[in-house]
Amino acid sequence: MTRLQTLPVLLQKRIQNRSLLKVISGLNNFSPESVLRISKVAGLGGADLLDIACDPRLVELAVDASKIPVCVSAVDPKLFPQAVEAGASIIEIGNFDSFYPSGRFFSADEVLSLALESRRLLPEVVLSVTVPHVLPLDSQAQLALDLVDIGVDLIQTEGGTSSHPINSGTLGLIEKAAPTLAGTISISGALKENSHDVPVICASGLSEVTVPMAISVGASGVGIGSAVNKLTSELAMLATVKGLRQALDSLKLVSTVN
Repeated sequence: MTRLQTLPVLLQKRIQNRSLLKVISGLNNFSPESVLRISKVAGLGGADLLDIACDPRLVELAVDASKIPVCVSAVDPKLFPQAVEAGASIIEIGNFDSFYPSGRFFSADEVLSLALESRRLLPEVVLSVTVPHVLPLDSQAQLALDLVDIGVDLIQTEGGTSSHPINSGTLGLIEKAAPTLAGTISISGALKENSHDVPVICASGLSEVTVPMAISVGASGVGIGSAVNKLTSELAMLATVKGLRQALDSLKLVSTVN
């Protein structure tokens, strides 16, 4: 049995069917009120996974409010064990986007070291690792291969917060997603070439317009953060999650029909 097979059956199926929807509340979002609000809409809207800051109290709150599996994100592996004890199903190194504005960047060696420490601490828990988009694309691909070699179960891409679209509308949404889509293409291609059947989650900067693109270029699922968590109305948040769910399900339906 692989570690992914320890996950809830529906979550496994979404990964296998390449239709996983993860809602991200934010690695540095420790507000119980915000996490509670996001957790509720993620569960009601049809998300498969909720990604929150690594705090045991938030895990308990999120599991109860969302009724879906919870992933905890951090850049300090020592925080993971207590979060897993509190009910987290997946641990994740990253997402790094929130660190870039302050000038904090993560090298490939540092990410690899964090992943090794996480795997040592929790050898049986599903481990996801974000590949920094500030690395050249070939380095992103190589880091993904190195991460898989040490036992990482999921690879995630990023890049939305560092993208600055110059156009509005649909073209602007595509420009916003370009860095994470490029990373997904490079990483998924490298994994396939090396016969690694490891799911890639395309995250950061995506929208209903670009979610189908992420799946078409090799992602097994998508991670949605600011498109949901920056909204102030729960109704708008719920509508966004439902729209993303429908976009993924429609894509799967088209693939089945074809």
